[in-house]
Amino acid sequence: MKKNMPAFILGFLILLFWQCIAMGIDAAYILPSPLQIIVKLWEIRRILFLVHLPATMSVTFLGLFISIILGLFLAIIMDMNTNIENALYPLIVASQTIPTTAIAPLFVLWFGYSIWSKVLVTILITFFPIVITVYDGLKSTKREMEELLITYGANKKDIFIKLKLPTALPAFFSAIKMAIPMSIIGAAIAEWLGAQSGLGYFSKRMMTQLDGAGVFAPIVLLSFVAMVSVAIVSIIEKRLITWRKEI
Repeated sequence: MKKNMPAFILGFLILLFWQCIAMGIDAAYILPSPLQIIVKLWEIRRILFLVHLPATMSVTFLGLFISIILGLFLAIIMDMNTNIENALYPLIVASQTIPTTAIAPLFVLWFGYSIWSKVLVTILITFFPIVITVYDGLKSTKREMEELLITYGANKKDIFIKLKLPTALPAFFSAIKMAIPMSIIGAAIAEWLGAQSGLGYFSKRMMTQLDGAGVFAPIVLLSFVAMVSVAIVSIIEKRLITWRKEI
C-alpha cells in the first residue's frame, strides 16, 4: 500500500479535477464526469460484461497469443542468423508504418465481420514490441559468458537454454506488459472500424447517440482490464525471475 499510495493520490486528484471541469462545462455529451461514467457503467453492466467484454477479450487474447508465438519465433531466428536479421529487421520496422485506420477496413473486406479481421489488426499492432524487446534481450547476453560455456564444451543449444533464455526472460515479460495494453487498443480500434459486437463497437454506437458517458464507459472498462492484466503478469514475473533485483 505504501508503494502504491502516490499513484492512488495522483489518480484521485486527476479524477477530482476531471469532475470539476465536467461540472463547469455541464455538457455530458462532450465531457461526462467520472460519477456519470460510473453510473452508466452500472446501468449497462449486463450488456457490457455478458456481450461486449467477452467479444473484445476473445479478440485481444487470441491476437496476443499469436503475436507472442510470432514474436518469439522471429526474435530467435534473427538472433541465430545475421542474414535473417538483416532481411527481416527492416520489414518488421516497416510494418509499423502502416496506418491501422487504413488497413483495418481492408481486413474487414477480406474476412468480413468475423473475429479474424479484428485479430489481424491486433497482431499488426502487438507483435512489434515483442520481437524487438525479446531480440534485444537475447543480444544482451555477455560474450564472455558465452565463451566461458564454450570452454566447458557447451553447444549452441546449451548456450541458448542455459544463458540466452534466462537473460532474455526479463525482456520477454517487459514486452508482454507493453503488448497487453496495445492488444486491447488494437482490438478496440478494429471493432470501432468494423464489427457487430465488442467494447469498441459499443463505444462507437454510443457516440452516434451523443451519449458521452456511454462512450467513456467501455474505455474505462478496457483500462481497468489492462491494468489488472499487467498486474497479474508483474506478479508472475516476480515469482519466476527472483534474480532481477540482484541485477
